[in-house]
Amino acid sequence: MKKIFVSLFIGALLGGAGGFALGIFLYPYIFLSDIVAKEQVVNVAEKKIIATGKFIHANPNDPIHHGKGGVTVYNDTVHLNADFEVGPGPAFHVYLVPLDTVTPATAVDKTMFVDLGRLRAFKGSQVYDIPPGLDLKKYPSVVIWCEHFSVLISPARLEFR
Repeated sequence: MKKIFVSLFIGALLGGAGGFALGIFLYPYIFLSDIVAKEQVVNVAEKKIIATGKFIHANPNDPIHHGKGGVTVYNDTVHLNADFEVGPGPAFHVYLVPLDTVTPATAVDKTMFVDLGRLRAFKGSQVYDIPPGLDLKKYPSVVIWCEHFSVLISPARLEFR
């Protein structure tokens, strides 16, 4: 009888943990993947474009962590363009990274990155403020980074004007 209770307890524990883990991975796909952001840059005519770039699929062998679309950097704003899209997941953030090249092997979280905030949607136009006084030339990459799992989602190398 004791073995049955121990087996049921272990089964419930493993089933609960497995269900929780599965829920973390499936939640973004089921509930958040259809949200498309439509933020606009305020006073865009008055702003100067500092740099542009394109998000890439950093590891073509990884079908989950991918990204595409353009990014425009103004003197005080990073704008993920309307064609921006990444695969869904938990705790994605937009970073400015002080590296020219960012690959899946790069320890982005060990660099002196600037966290612009949590990604608001997996698709569409989004605007993030740049902290005042930041020398943008020292940050040649914009990166979508998963803080929860410390994984590179998609990098964009910037071309300064």
